[in-house]
Amino acid sequence: MRDREARLEAVVDVAVGVAGHDLVALDLACGTGSVTRRLLERAPAARSVAVDVDPVLLTIADATFAGDPRVQVVAADLRRDDWTRALPVEEFDAVLTSTALHWLPETAVERVYADLAPLVRPGGVVAHVEQMPIPDLPRLLGGLGRLDRAHRDARDADDAWTEWWAQAARDPALGDAFERRREVFATTYPTEEFSPPADWHIAALAAAGFSEVGVVWRSGAAAVVAAIR
Repeated sequence: MRDREARLEAVVDVAVGVAGHDLVALDLACGTGSVTRRLLERAPAARSVAVDVDPVLLTIADATFAGDPRVQVVAADLRRDDWTRALPVEEFDAVLTSTALHWLPETAVERVYADLAPLVRPGGVVAHVEQMPIPDLPRLLGGLGRLDRAHRDARDADDAWTEWWAQAARDPALGDAFERRREVFATTYPTEEFSPPADWHIAALAAAGFSEVGVVWRSGAAAVVAAIR
């Protein structure tokens, strides 16, 4: 992604701007910990609970934050209704998630938003950056999309990801985790993605009990939707 760093900076901006530098954050679908790492670089007094279900990515996150008391890496499956039971903290100042929830079906994303409402303290914030196309700008976004695809093709992005997973399977430190991953996911990538317009996310967060919900950052089809509890 050409704008990956800008996306991560945008969600961290929302968290620190609303919740302050000593916030307690929930890094939702954290992957290897990219959001948490950048949050702590910006706000060293912050703490983070980093949640994911992928054994490979959790192994990398565990190693990244080993010995750091500010970070707790937790295995939890957002596809399950009871995923919040795995959390070691009852209340958060901010929930951050970046380019991950599109792997979940619509009903799961809607439920996750509802699950977040009792976890976020009054005045706390949710910031979600994802592909959120603008339906009434097909030609403008089509042109930007062609540029993005050309950039990905020039970098052989899809082949690079395939090779990344192949290397993970061969890596001595990740091999066991890769085998466990087969029990979690049927395929490396789901066959369908859920990437609705920002209006869908705004409506779902409002229905879950959040206020001041709206787009606070955009880069082409990518957007940050933020919501105050």
